[in-house]
Amino acid sequence: MSDSHPLKHLTTEQINPNSVGLDSLDALQLVKLINSEDRVVADAVATAAETIAAAIDCVVECLRSGGRLIYIGAGTSGRLGVLDASECPPTFSTPPGLVVGIIAGGDKALRTPIEGAEDSLDQAAEDLAAIGLNGRDCVMGIASSGRTPYVIGGLRFARMLGCATLGHTCNAASAMESECDILITTVVGPEVVSGSTRMKSGTATKMVLNTLTTATMVRLGKTYGNLMVDLRATNTKLVLRSQRLVARLTGLDADQATKLLSEANGEVKSAVVMHHRQVDRASAQELLAQAGGQLRAVIGDVSIQSN
Repeated sequence: MSDSHPLKHLTTEQINPNSVGLDSLDALQLVKLINSEDRVVADAVATAAETIAAAIDCVVECLRSGGRLIYIGAGTSGRLGVLDASECPPTFSTPPGLVVGIIAGGDKALRTPIEGAEDSLDQAAEDLAAIGLNGRDCVMGIASSGRTPYVIGGLRFARMLGCATLGHTCNAASAMESECDILITTVVGPEVVSGSTRMKSGTATKMVLNTLTTATMVRLGKTYGNLMVDLRATNTKLVLRSQRLVARLTGLDADQATKLLSEANGEVKSAVVMHHRQVDRASAQELLAQAGGQLRAVIGDVSIQSN
């Protein structure tokens, strides 16, 4: 391969010396090798801690100012962005449009590869325009290679509109550097299967995105301690979790907690405020609004029951 080949210098495209005999290994050896390689991912993410923290501060400011966090990516990167965005509403009770995932090729590409979708410099701009992208929004491009045309084009369009631009890649000195205000780089090294960025690179991406949105939501008051008090109870498991959360934060028994939660229309934070401040639901909502949604600012430090 010549020095001018566009993939030659990508770490994620290199040959992993630890897996050159991959096809000669038995099942247990394969598991141990893949697990061993996966161990480097957390360390790679750790090296980007300060950059991830800066990205979190940027997203928090954006969301507090009425903007959105929008992920764009292709293939595995795009799917992971859509996944992270889709998990925010049930976990943190965010509006569905607050964190948005856009994948090259559209929703069909979540299940079926759309050949060539990532190669367009212009399509991401069209996709972003279709959701009304504006300067208050924050756009995060996700590309393990750091050179995906779809992502580069989307970031350029976002910058043109005055959006904050973030990025995540698994290759150093990537083309994304000049397109991002903040670029998170997690160099995980060559993949077990050369070029298969659904592996270590995908794991690093999942870790970074989870950290980004989780820390952002904590900063926005979506938790009390480590309890997800802003969850949306959309299934039986989450209804039961809501009841347990109210019991833990009020000291009420299960029946009392269930009754209080019902009076709060299923809103955990409202129920807890109603109990500790002895107010009705409307007053609880007002107190929370005045505190920017921060439950601790309304009820102070309370004992969390271990039930």
